[in-house]
Amino acid sequence: MNGLAARINDALPQTQCTRCGYPDCAGYAQAVAAGEAGINQCPPGGAEGIERLALLTGHAPLPLDPQFGTEGPRAMAVIDEAWCIGCTLCLDACPTDAIIGINKRMHTVIEAHCTGCELCIPVCPVDCISLEVETPGHSGWQAWSQAQAEAALQRYKLHAAHRKAAASEETKAPEAAAPQDADTRKRSIVEAALARARAASQRPPATKP
Repeated sequence: MNGLAARINDALPQTQCTRCGYPDCAGYAQAVAAGEAGINQCPPGGAEGIERLALLTGHAPLPLDPQFGTEGPRAMAVIDEAWCIGCTLCLDACPTDAIIGINKRMHTVIEAHCTGCELCIPVCPVDCISLEVETPGHSGWQAWSQAQAEAALQRYKLHAAHRKAAASEETKAPEAAAPQDADTRKRSIVEAALARARAASQRPPATKP
C-alpha cells in the first residue's frame, strides 16, 4: 500500500462493511488513491469521513453517494438466542470476530467488538440476527472514535490471519474418500439444524403426571 493509500486507510472507520463496493477498507483506500473510486462511498464515515478524504486527496467534498447507502447511527448486531441453530455461518461472515459460539450451539455478540457492518444479517438462515441502534442522534464519526477504528482494524487483521490459518489446515488435511466442499458441509449443517428446530416446534408439550 503506497503512502497516500495508507493515509486514506487510516482515515476510514474500519468497519469493513464492504458497502463502498470493495472487500475491505484497505481495498477502498487503494482505489481512492488510484483515482478508481470516489471519496463519497463510505456510509459509516459519513459527511465527516468525506471531508477527511477530501483533505487527503485534494478533492472537493461531495455528498455521500446514495447508491452506497446512507449515513446513520451506529448499530450493533443482536442474536435471538432462542432461534439460533448454531450453524456458524455468521462466525465466518463477521470481519472482527465479534460473534462467539460453536457448531450446533447458540451464538452471541461481543458488543465491544461489533462494528455494525451488518454482514452477519444476510447469511443467517433463520433470521435470528437483528440490529439495535447504539448511538441515537449520532452518526458517522460522531458515533465512532479513532480508538474504536484502530481496535477494529487490529481485530480484522486477526480475523484474516485466523481464516488464512484455517484454510492452510484444510489444505494439509488428508482428503476423505468422498470429500465435501465447504458450501456443501455448511448446507448440511443448516439443514440438519433446521430439521431439529422443526421437530422441536412440532413436539407436543409434556403433560404433568
